[in-house]
Amino acid sequence: MPVYRDDVITWIKAVAGMISENSSYLTELDSAIGDADHGANMERGFKAVINKLPEISDKDIGTIFKTIGMTLLSTVGGAGGPLYGTWFLQAGLKTAGKMELTLPDWTEALEASLSGVVMRGKAELGDKTMVDALTPAVNALKQAIQDNQPINAALELSADSAKKGMEATIPLVARKGRASYLGERSAGHQDPGATSTYLMLKVAAETWKESI
Repeated sequence: MPVYRDDVITWIKAVAGMISENSSYLTELDSAIGDADHGANMERGFKAVINKLPEISDKDIGTIFKTIGMTLLSTVGGAGGPLYGTWFLQAGLKTAGKMELTLPDWTEALEASLSGVVMRGKAELGDKTMVDALTPAVNALKQAIQDNQPINAALELSADSAKKGMEATIPLVARKGRASYLGERSAGHQDPGATSTYLMLKVAAETWKESI
């Protein structure tokens, strides 16, 4: 069973709720190695997205993703706006005109998101950024396709891989972003961007398994 347009809308609403619930936690993580605003910035951005949804809920998935990307670009402060905006803009390009997503569709969209985030942030795996969660998530989806896994199992594998990638940022020394200014002192702290990335993919797995 594919993921339909209305399922995508449900996911975005659930992400907004998850970000709101974890806003203080994300800001706490960011206070250790960043500007202490990641949670507040993401919450503000997704509140703006929720306000936009009535205007786009009857559009194709690509249009929905692109509108979300533009909204996040214009409302999320710091590095998060360009990075998460790029995530959804790139996903929107890959899903243009689609009213449903198969596992290969979602995998291609997320891979495009990853490529866009890497280009925008100049970060690589191991730099202690959201790339450390997004990369293994994409790789898990690609492996799931090779293994002929059903989409709900693939989504869970992707979220689990993102969680492991997130946790793997704790001992790393940051090489990109505000955290890199701390040098060795950035080690021992979980990256907030990797954390919000994991939360978004976790919500996708939880939300979509109810409908597929």
